[in-house]
Amino acid sequence: MFDVPSADAPRVSHLYLLVIAALGYLNYRRQPSGVQIGLVVICLASFVALASSTLSTPLAMPVPDSVRIAGSWVNTIVAVGMLCGCAYAMQAEFTSRGALSRDLMAALWNEEFHLVYQPQVDRERSTIGAEALLRWTSPQRGALPPAEFIPEAERSGLMVRIGGWVLEEGCRTLAEWNNHPEFQHLTLSVNVSVRQLLNKDFEPLVRKVLASTGADPRKLTLELTESVLVTEMDVVVGKLKALHELGITIALDDFGTGYSSLSYLRRLPVQQLKIDRGFVQDAVKSARSASLAENVIRLGHDLGQHVLAEGVETEQQHDFLARAGCVQFQGYLYGRPMQLTDFERRIGLEARSPTDQTTAGMRTAG
Repeated sequence: MFDVPSADAPRVSHLYLLVIAALGYLNYRRQPSGVQIGLVVICLASFVALASSTLSTPLAMPVPDSVRIAGSWVNTIVAVGMLCGCAYAMQAEFTSRGALSRDLMAALWNEEFHLVYQPQVDRERSTIGAEALLRWTSPQRGALPPAEFIPEAERSGLMVRIGGWVLEEGCRTLAEWNNHPEFQHLTLSVNVSVRQLLNKDFEPLVRKVLASTGADPRKLTLELTESVLVTEMDVVVGKLKALHELGITIALDDFGTGYSSLSYLRRLPVQQLKIDRGFVQDAVKSARSASLAENVIRLGHDLGQHVLAEGVETEQQHDFLARAGCVQFQGYLYGRPMQLTDFERRIGLEARSPTDQTTAGMRTAG
């Protein structure tokens, strides 16, 4: 509005609105939000209005045409250069995502995924089960952390198939454990995304996998994040009830960080709450956080649900949670995610030396 066009020097500052719109769209692709779309629309509409008219503000100070002409060339060159940079960044982003999606699809066919197992223990630190965690080792990319490939798997729609593989692999492990007396008491937790749960074929898939592997559904726990609470509640409740009727335990992961409320918890057929690691780590740092953690544990008990604290890393955290009434724990204090053979070796050591459980867990975790 301050860049007033004249007969000899056109308005050029509005060209930067295209740059801002391009950056807004790139950010929207990375993390969709209404704010980003609104910014893009406002920038484009403003560009059209300023490019098609001589709109200006009465407060605009006239600039000599000799300066404006030079500025027109400079600003146009800079704006076009920035637009080219944005186009290159978009192309690199789209190419990278497309390549990652193709690699994820190939990983399914080439069996590049594998599971690691993080121990879950009771108050006496005896291992009662594990959480199965997905890992990917790509021949081209190397070992990728889940935070790098799971969001892309969700965006590309591959998470349903990958999650199905995780479920089947986990159930195979459960079935194998049932053949060995020292492993028969173990439970296994498997993460399920909202997209998986809402897929019309998910419940039939679970039934099929249980039947084909022979896994005991009473030893299987399906973990859902709190994002499930903002989806179609009636559909979610119906699916979870059907799964629980099979004997499967339903757990709510990262409890307390998102959308949970008493009305949601009352309706959902959830048997286990997993306290988010943020509550665990803050509980020993301040009295307020400690009170919040205690109330979360008490709430779980009042609702008749088992409470498991995850992300426990210190003895101080364990002692506090145990005093607060928590009876199940998971975290680096008891063992990092490990290969199946290492996890089973840990259980064997516990079975042979029940009084040396902590040492066994430290040895296998290392």
